[in-house]
Amino acid sequence: MGDALAILGGYLLGSLPFGYWVPRLVRSEDIRSKGSGNVGASNVFRVYGASLGIPVALLDLAKGFVAASLGLWIGGPLIGVLAGAAAMLGHARPVFLRFQKGGKMAATAGGATFALAPLVAGLCVAIWLAVFALTRFASVATIVTAVVLGVLVIALDYPWPIVLFGIVGAIAVIAMHHQNIRRLAAGTEHRFDLPLRKTRID
Repeated sequence: MGDALAILGGYLLGSLPFGYWVPRLVRSEDIRSKGSGNVGASNVFRVYGASLGIPVALLDLAKGFVAASLGLWIGGPLIGVLAGAAAMLGHARPVFLRFQKGGKMAATAGGATFALAPLVAGLCVAIWLAVFALTRFASVATIVTAVVLGVLVIALDYPWPIVLFGIVGAIAVIAMHHQNIRRLAAGTEHRFDLPLRKTRID
């Protein structure tokens, strides 16, 4: 029973749509009508800048971290993985938005990874920042980092549930970015300017 509650709790945590709630509370606006229409942290950052984007990203990270941590505490690595995966599913299809399209799971997956494989998570953060600084495409940084996540959990010999989480989670994150991949191929993907210039979107 405890294992099932941990997984259900992970889904409910993941379903908390901070990317929708924060702009609603602060700006009285629906993020789904702006930018890409996505309720994830990247779109919030794109539309409103760091003042709202960073808090939303941290909250989305926290959802995955808390869900996976509780799962680990209650049932060990397998339940930690299932609870973290449930949080990712909740983020993608949140019950609090009536199962409508949510976010692309990257931040929530990152939070779960911090609980399940902290060394891998730290390396992935460094890689994401480096790729983003070089390309200024959040989608490219996320896709590259997802691939690296899958490779690292295998290379560092984590328990099989965490290896499975890394591989399946990476595939899921990349699949959720299929529209970004199409825009990258077409040369129409959103590109962020670095703050040292003027904070705006190309």
